[in-house]
Amino acid sequence: MEALSAGSATVDDLVEACVQAFDDAGSLQNGSLVRMFLMMHPWYLPSHDLARKLLLKSQEESATPEVRTRICHLVKFWISEFPVEFNLNPALAEQIRDLREKLNTEGNEKESQLINIESVPSYKWKRQVTQRVTSLSKKRKMSLLFDHLDSSELAEHLTYLEYKSFCKIMFQDYHSFVRHGCTVDNPILERFISLFNSVSRWIQLMVLSKPTVQQRAAVLCHFICVAQKLLQLQNFNTLMAVVGGLSNSSISRLKDTHAHVSNDTHKVFNDLVDLVTSCGNYSRYRRRFSECVGFRFPILGVHLKDLIAVHVALPDWNDPEKTQVNMAKTQQLYAILQELALVQNTPPSIDANTDLLNLLTVSLDQYHTEDEIYQLSLQREPRSTKPANSSPSPSPAPKRLSVIDEWVAAVKPKADPALISKHIEKMVDSVFKNFDTDGDGHISREEFEIIRNNFPYLSKFGELDTNQDGRISKEEMIDYFMKASSLLNCKMGFVHMFTETTYMKPTFCDHCTGFIWGFYKQGYKCKACGVNCHKACRSRLAVECRKRTRSISHETPTSRQTRSYSFPLPSNAPASLQSTVIAEEDSDAVSDAMLDVQL
Repeated sequence: MEALSAGSATVDDLVEACVQAFDDAGSLQNGSLVRMFLMMHPWYLPSHDLARKLLLKSQEESATPEVRTRICHLVKFWISEFPVEFNLNPALAEQIRDLREKLNTEGNEKESQLINIESVPSYKWKRQVTQRVTSLSKKRKMSLLFDHLDSSELAEHLTYLEYKSFCKIMFQDYHSFVRHGCTVDNPILERFISLFNSVSRWIQLMVLSKPTVQQRAAVLCHFICVAQKLLQLQNFNTLMAVVGGLSNSSISRLKDTHAHVSNDTHKVFNDLVDLVTSCGNYSRYRRRFSECVGFRFPILGVHLKDLIAVHVALPDWNDPEKTQVNMAKTQQLYAILQELALVQNTPPSIDANTDLLNLLTVSLDQYHTEDEIYQLSLQREPRSTKPANSSPSPSPAPKRLSVIDEWVAAVKPKADPALISKHIEKMVDSVFKNFDTDGDGHISREEFEIIRNNFPYLSKFGELDTNQDGRISKEEMIDYFMKASSLLNCKMGFVHMFTETTYMKPTFCDHCTGFIWGFYKQGYKCKACGVNCHKACRSRLAVECRKRTRSISHETPTSRQTRSYSFPLPSNAPASLQSTVIAEEDSDAVSDAMLDVQL
């Protein structure tokens, strides 16, 4: 069809092309188009609406017996290729039953036999998921029963667990994730991500459970061997989880432990890190993955990135009326989803032990937060230790830093006079906008006391009111802050709590207003106020940290609930590998859902 070759087509055009792809005997002439449309149609219309279109098309006056037969062959192909839809979608199943009943009423029993859905097996197992109920009182101790396991055996059973969980993910789960940018109402994908994170946390706890550096080094080496076996199994997803766990800051900071690991083992681990690094849009991983044959388990996070990148870059429709489907986008999304679907149809050759699977499942279901794991790391190897042969000597009590000194010592930003001047002017404008309640262009004593709670470096009212007229003008406040900035060598109200962030939705820089491109770690978000910017714009951002200043005055922040699921994703160096967290936050300061890198 001309419309299809031109890169756009209506849904009716696509339905007609799929019907015409079959001949009267049921032979398929253009299987790629038909399969693509049957997989991708939920992007444009629900499955039961598609079934209803086919039913109405078969009932048209112009519909010949040949057309009805081809429609039945199309439905038969749909059932054979995507049976799970007909088992888990009651509305779709009902439409097909109506079509079959209509054919039987008209005496077309032969055609009706082609669309029998009663023989479709049950796929309820795909929707069954056990949800972990967090309990602070239920802290499970680390099981040490894995020390004796061979690295190959452990790698195989981890692969089996994650593959079984991966097989539960359906096209609709990807569709929902990309459309909504989060795992809300998507428990299957959420559980898979949770399992991925559990592997990384479990590995960290297994290392930290050992009291001596030699024992911890032995566990490190063991899991590096596990990572090697995972690579041999072509299981890149669990490989990423293991590498992420071993590269987490709670493990990478253990200098004494790493000193007991051989240089050869370190080289092996660094090679694994290089393989799954995000450098070049995961070019090394993509090249290695494309060369694999047989069973291969992709890094799901990378392919989710591809789906979202295509979804953000291209519109669904080619016209404002939303009648012309963007075939270029459909084809690109289909190529990615087809790759993931093929993985589910190629199981690994693993003879799993049920008892070991159960033991792994229990051990992976940990109730430890990232902060708790890091605190355990500090207990194993404190930041500073005294020399073993040094005798303790009394030391004077440390001088307590003032609020300003603590604040300045913690920030230590680069001083740029022109930039600071720009920051201060915008900050003062914001101060007057929010605290000049009577709108007279000046700050009174009463208004000053409110502001003072938000800025710990403010002094007395009289020090700002230089002309002693009982009120503070913008110019007087700017002069005060300029003098204070030169003394404190900091940016004061613009001290943002930036974290490197991966955005799930189109996001624009609050400095240059440009689009923040990429998928993982595209830019930076302030954890306090939610402002976003490019990495290059971070030091130039002239927006005050409003949430931070309100929190200083002990105002009650808007309540919000957060659930986090992390994708440990390596950076260019092992020590910089951090956890990428899928956070769902109900807050006006952040997007509904995003992938947020925890520093």
